[in-house]
Amino acid sequence: MDSIRLEHTFPEVFAKRSDLQSDVWQQDVTFERGKLYLVEADSGTGKSSLCSFIYGYRQDYQGIITFDGQNIRNFKTRDWTRLRRNNLSLMWQELRLFPELTAMENVMIKNRLTGFKRRKQILEWFDALGISDKVDTKVGIMSYGQQQRVALMRALAQPIDFLFVDEPISHLDDGNARQMADVMMEEATRQGAGVVVTSIGKHVDMNYDKILHL
Repeated sequence: MDSIRLEHTFPEVFAKRSDLQSDVWQQDVTFERGKLYLVEADSGTGKSSLCSFIYGYRQDYQGIITFDGQNIRNFKTRDWTRLRRNNLSLMWQELRLFPELTAMENVMIKNRLTGFKRRKQILEWFDALGISDKVDTKVGIMSYGQQQRVALMRALAQPIDFLFVDEPISHLDDGNARQMADVMMEEATRQGAGVVVTSIGKHVDMNYDKILHL
């Protein structure tokens, strides 16, 4: 997949608003594979909705979203299963980890579906992210910042044409945020993937190809 395009797209809940000032909603916007984007937003402007629309999790929007020219409203369950395994990955803002499972088990849930990474490579991520001592720790007793790093590793444990990360560093200090960005971009660059980072204020200073204001 080489492009994701939004054509006059906006959440249905905004249908009666006439004051939308956005680089994304009600505009024609294209995300291209291999490029890095930052979507800055105020709370309540639809940042997480944008990710959910593109991931096919929600359809309560107006306008058109296409993947390589194909309207995603026409996709069947089997299409989404294939896309989410081979092309499109999302790190949810609320993480959606399994608290009763260990950090490694949470990552391996995805990796067993894709068979994409060796355990040794995943352990290298744990080390690079500064949580090598948490491999066998249940996620439910880890800090939120540590959980964010686990969620990123899970999102990276698959082939990706596009990676969406929704407020990935909201609970991290600058040093850990930089480490997280380095791991993310190293894998994205290796795969030639497009990356879309959302933020409501705190974000890593990276070489963004384009900054959009939601």
